[in-house]
Parts: sequence; structure tokens; C-alpha cells
Amino acid sequence: MNYKVEGAIRRNKKNFIIFIILWIILAIVLVMPISYSIVNATVNGHFMFDKFIGGIAESFMNLGTVIGKTFTASYLGTYGSSLFKFSIVYAIFVLIGLIKTAPKNEYTDIEHGSSDWSKNGEQYKILSDKKGIILAENNYLPVDKRGNVNVLVVGRIRFW
Repeated sequence: MNYKVEGAIRRNKKNFIIFIILWIILAIVLVMPISYSIVNATVNGHFMFDKFIGGIAESFMNLGTVIGKTFTASYLGTYGSSLFKFSIVYAIFVLIGLIKTAPKNEYTDIEHGSSDWSKNGEQYKILSDKKGIILAENNYLPVDKRGNVNVLVVGRIRFW
């Protein structure tokens, strides 16, 4: 199971910065106008949906004033709770994306036939790392070895 977490982190290392930048942009451009419209649509404790919809369009057009007013005392609490809810939903989507990019098994992204399949020089009990018949990078089948030195080539022949 550990290889899945490590593989997902290795594959998405560059994407984490993009995830953070996108979260910041959406927190400013999307969450601020929505929370501003929620506060303006709440009159005497009652939420007015038609005023909310009209307020969202106006908030997106006047984003600069919305950003300035959001950090006042009357809007800050609603913005904080909206940002928290948005962050949870955003984190769930990011986790789903990370799970989708996790490797299916521990041999994913390892070249077939390379020495990466063996660990700690196990391949050199049979193979040579210096000279012989080339099998893979830094793996040679020695020709001066006693016993069977036959090589089976697996693949296909292509005709054009």
C-alpha cells in the first residue's frame, strides 16, 4: 500500500503547486463574491434567494470592492465559514485526483527487462555488469560462463 502513496506523490509533485495556486484564485474570485452575496441577501435573519442571485452577478462585476468589503467585521465570519466549506470540497476533489493517479501495482513505470526489477545486485549472480551479450542497460549475459548462455528474444517482427 505504501507504494501507492509514494507513487501518487511522485507523479503529482509538480501539480501540488498548481493545486495551491488554483485554491487561492478560487478563494478570491469565487468564494468572496458568494459570501458577500450571502451576507447581503440575509435580511433580518431570513435568506432571500432572488436577492442572492442578483447580488452574485453584481459581486463578480465589482470584484475589487467585494474584496475590500469582505475583510470587514460583518462579512468576515461568513467568508471564513464559506472558505472552510469550499476547502473541504476542494480537498476531496484533489484526493480523488491523487487516488486516480496512484500506481496500480508496485511495478508501474518500471521498464520491463531492466535491472530495476531486481534489488541489491541480485541480477549479477547470473549476469555481468561489464561485458557480454547486451540484455539491458548495464546488464550483460557473459559468454565465458559455464552452462547455458542461450538468449531468447521475445518480440515481434514488423514488415512494412
